[in-house]
Amino acid sequence: MNFELTKEQRMVRDMVKDFAASEIAPKAVEVDRTGRFPEETFKKMGDLGLLGLPIPEQYGGAGADTVSYAIAVEEVGNACGGTGLSYAASVSLGASPLLNFGNEQQKQDFLVPICTGESLGSFGLTEPNAGSDAGGTKTTAVLDGEEYVINGEKCWITNAAYAKAVIITAVSGKKDNGRNNISAFIVPTHLDGFTITSPYEKMGVRGSNTTELILTDVRIPKENILGDPEKGFGQFLHTLDGGRISIGALAVGIAQAAYDRAREYAKQRKQFGKNIGSFQSIQFKLADMAMEIELARTMVHKAAWLKDAKKPFKKEAAFAKLYASEMATRVCNQSIQIHGGSGYMQEYEVERMLRDAKLMEIGEGTSEIQRLVISREIG
Repeated sequence: MNFELTKEQRMVRDMVKDFAASEIAPKAVEVDRTGRFPEETFKKMGDLGLLGLPIPEQYGGAGADTVSYAIAVEEVGNACGGTGLSYAASVSLGASPLLNFGNEQQKQDFLVPICTGESLGSFGLTEPNAGSDAGGTKTTAVLDGEEYVINGEKCWITNAAYAKAVIITAVSGKKDNGRNNISAFIVPTHLDGFTITSPYEKMGVRGSNTTELILTDVRIPKENILGDPEKGFGQFLHTLDGGRISIGALAVGIAQAAYDRAREYAKQRKQFGKNIGSFQSIQFKLADMAMEIELARTMVHKAAWLKDAKKPFKKEAAFAKLYASEMATRVCNQSIQIHGGSGYMQEYEVERMLRDAKLMEIGEGTSEIQRLVISREIG
């Protein structure tokens, strides 16, 4: 593994950093305060080729590697955690399964619009009673002639209000052993019986579109099944493995932003006649923060490198997601501590970063699930 970024990777980093500084960061406070989804930002990201960054050029993507994509997610998340979450979800959860498991027609119809920015990618897995236990899915898909009829409810689904289609997991029958067979279906959002609402008041990542989906006798052509009907469960576990790399990268971006604010504040804030950054207690906090961020970034890049090299990466993706997410919460918390009373105020923005970071320990597999994945992998 090469720890030095390639010329192409540095170009992606610099481009996204500049875009984030000019287009994303100036809106971050307003987006958080109002909960508004910054649709115009995503249109520009589509124009830049960011929404299809790791997708092959034949489908409207940029053909970049996973390391470049992780770098891009980090830079977007550094500017705004909510924007970073919707970006990561669109690519990792919405576009990737279409690329990995879709047929050519499905890729042309549903993947290309995501890459070009006409649509966002969205993945409907979680249900009110099926979160960590994804196998407990209650949504059903029943074949009726040439169509599947889908009924069920999904919660906390990212981007669905801005997606032309959502990939929905549903029970499609029984396996020989009596367990439910879960398949994935591409469900256009305009269909009769498909209701999308955003009823949530969230702690953080408030600028990300989080929706509830209700499907009542929604009919889709049977050719809208995604991948192997018998392997839907395995397909979405593979999708989540890749998604965990992007959540790790997003956590690193949020943590880096909080660290940078704390470091600058420590240079300016005076107590007892000195900058607080001259006190060893603050220096040690900053040293720990810098070390943990770099460790997490290296872990994210290793998982991404393994994925690019077509090597097993499940364990390393879980390492990266678990460590980076818990690290981000610690770093943001310490950033507030260094800011003191100012850190508790919205004006300094680090309290927003802590609120955004907390979701990284929950979404795309909780910290507890990551430890379970790692335990099984090291078996």
